[in-house]
Amino acid sequence: MKTRAIGLMSGTSLDGLDICFAEFDKTDNQWHFKIIEAETIPYSEKWENNLRNSIHLSSADLLALNSDYGFYLGEKVQDFIKSKNISKVNLIASHGHTVFHQPQRKFTQQIGDGRAVKLVNSIPVVYDFRSQDVLMGGNGAPLVPIGDELLFSEYDACLNLGGFSNISFKKMDKRIAFDICPVNIVLNKISQDLGKNFDENGDLARTGKVDSNLLEKLNNLEFYNQQHPKSLGIEFCNQHIFPLLENIDSLTALATFTEHSAFQISNIFNKNQFKKALFTGGGTYNSYLIEKIQSKTSAEIIIPEKTIIDFKEALIFAFMGVLRMNNEINVLSSATGSSSDHSSGIIA
Repeated sequence: MKTRAIGLMSGTSLDGLDICFAEFDKTDNQWHFKIIEAETIPYSEKWENNLRNSIHLSSADLLALNSDYGFYLGEKVQDFIKSKNISKVNLIASHGHTVFHQPQRKFTQQIGDGRAVKLVNSIPVVYDFRSQDVLMGGNGAPLVPIGDELLFSEYDACLNLGGFSNISFKKMDKRIAFDICPVNIVLNKISQDLGKNFDENGDLARTGKVDSNLLEKLNNLEFYNQQHPKSLGIEFCNQHIFPLLENIDSLTALATFTEHSAFQISNIFNKNQFKKALFTGGGTYNSYLIEKIQSKTSAEIIIPEKTIIDFKEALIFAFMGVLRMNNEINVLSSATGSSSDHSSGIIA
């Protein structure tokens, strides 16, 4: 039976709300998907500031923002449905926007109350996909590997280049997944110091010089020696990355951090001897970063059509919502480190 779902994703890089409307169907024990409509809604300056500063809010103000952002999501979905003349939607699956992510302390917080989304649209909503996994001893991330496993299994590895780079791949019949390193969350911040929202095509980094001393410090961070499963949040950057970049020329910082990201990503590729890897996420448009990665690995880098690059995460959250409504496994313990595979998400 075909299920039509809308997936919502707001990433750490704050470039906007991704909305993906897709149809899912299972035949001969194999899942298939078709993206029907997809759009990124850029955040207004007000909403970008609200979300960026949410980590500093009092408890009461954060609870208020959780509700406000839920209604914002609901209204954006309503606008999307009207503007695209969409007639039938079985469910909405919302990732929300991450404020806190501290699985070692048994919590993660994605704001955007799913009940508010449902009140606006009168369509079942699945939300808060991460908390259950964290309570079960997992990292609550990455969650996308279930989609890589069931929708994109023809690739040796699936790499997402977003605020952070994360990867998933099959190893000894288990889907392994983890965050590799920060990418756009750092590159965008440095670019903003230069008056740009991001480093388009990596053109700024291309003009900078790599600082070998800084590169060594970045590559020696303890996180890179830890075994998976492991995940990253803004806290890691605030504590370990940004202090190293203080008093460094911005172009040098961009060139060096691009080199660092390429090194860490290619290192994983070479260790696991991937032959073919699917690249998605906003960082895929950074041609300098892609060149750097390709120069360090023999793996074939597959860059798909634009819709998949931009909306794969939102697509997979829609898919996770479908699995949750069917009470099927949508989180893999081999990826997150939780005590078992499980079906996660609160249904409104």
